Order: sequence, then structure tokens, then C-alpha cells
Amino acid sequence: MPISLVTGASSGIGEQFARQLSARGYELILVARRKDRLEQLAAELPGNAHVLACDLATESGALPARVSELGLDVDLLVNNAGFGTYGNFTDIDPAREVEQVRVNCEAVVTLTHAFLPAMLERRSGGVIVVASTAGMQPLPYEVVYSASKAFALHFTEALHEELRDTGVKMLAVNPGPVPTEWQEIAGHTAASIIPTSIETDQVVREALDAYDSGKRSIIPGGRMRWFMRATRAPRSIQLRIAERLYRPES
Repeated sequence: MPISLVTGASSGIGEQFARQLSARGYELILVARRKDRLEQLAAELPGNAHVLACDLATESGALPARVSELGLDVDLLVNNAGFGTYGNFTDIDPAREVEQVRVNCEAVVTLTHAFLPAMLERRSGGVIVVASTAGMQPLPYEVVYSASKAFALHFTEALHEELRDTGVKMLAVNPGPVPTEWQEIAGHTAASIIPTSIETDQVVREALDAYDSGKRSIIPGGRMRWFMRATRAPRSIQLRIAERLYRPES
């Protein structure tokens, strides 16, 4: 039975990865801060699931040893955990911004480094990194978030090429706005929330199909793929449009 470790599994896209991978026959290692939610999810899944409560902002380095104590080899690592902040950069708590970099970037590097070597030895398995369309251009008022997701995207696409012909897959998943807790946690108001056009189950379904096909990167949802193509423009124009679109209310 293949084993998948899913970070940020307590809600949103991570929860959907857990549900769909369990339905595919994976044994799961569920990782997030909220242990109660993970335990509830584990009880609802059709297959075996192990719960590891972990704050990836401070404990990502200890997580591989905890997985080793379970006696399990990870076949698919889903680096999904992440969060954003919204507002004027100088108004946001700098400690929160640094925490965001640690979860969105450092934890991805730490966990991929921990589990990739064994996959390479087995010449099988892979890593899915949930990046974002936000990483495809700079976003004023989501400055650190868009930069962190650009890191996630470039990290994953570069590794995809590096791992060519090894039997190990790397996939970057780049959703647009999705109805999850993300926007509320980031600090968006009702007026600043960008309308969503795709549900979490479709994001994960398309992501797993892309992973099966060995793709490097995917934007889930035909409408979002069209939108990203249609809005290609010189960086100066992109920035002005994004600034107006994301500008907080006065």
C-alpha cells in the first residue's frame, strides 16, 4: 500500500488531498497544527491514517524523525501547508511575515530534502507542492505571499527537471482563488475577497491527474488557465492592474 504524507491536511485543499488519496488506496500521514480536526478527518477516511500534529513554522525539522518512528516510507509527499497575509506591508506584523516564509518556503525545502533521497533510491514516488497563481506575478498587498509562492513554483519546476529520468515526479499545483479558510486567515475583508471559480475537490482531482501524467506544473480549472493566459502583459502593467485589484479599502 503506498503511503502519502499531506501537510495542512486539516482543511481546504489539504483535506481534499487526504480524502482523494485515501480513496485511491493510500495510507496517510496527516500533518497540521489542529490535532482535533486531523483526528476527525482520519476517522472519516476509508483507509488507514496516522495523525501528527505539527506547527511547521517551528517544528518542520523534527517531523521526519516522527515519521520514521511510525516505521513508514513516504511514497508521495504533498507539501500543501501554507498561509498568506493581506494589507500594506509595513502594517503587517513582521513576525507573522517571517512565519509565513518558514511555512510556505522553509518547510517545503526541509521536508522535500528529508523524503526525496529514499524515493530516488527506490526510483519511484514523488512530491506535489501547492504553489499558487499568486506566485506567477508580484502582488502588491500580498507581497510576502506572492514572493513565497514564486519560490515554491520555481523550486518545484527546477527539481522536476533535475529529477528527469529518475522515476521520481515533481509537480507544482497553482490554484487561483479557492473557497477555503485562506482568505479569512490572510485578513481579507468581504470587499477585498477575489471571487472563486473552482472548488477544492476539482483542484485536487486535476492535480492528481497531472501527477499521474508526470507533468511539471498545472493551473487547475479551465477558466483560471484562460484568465492567466489572457492577462499576460509587461510586468509594469501587471503590477498596476494587481495594485488596483488588491488595494485595501481606505
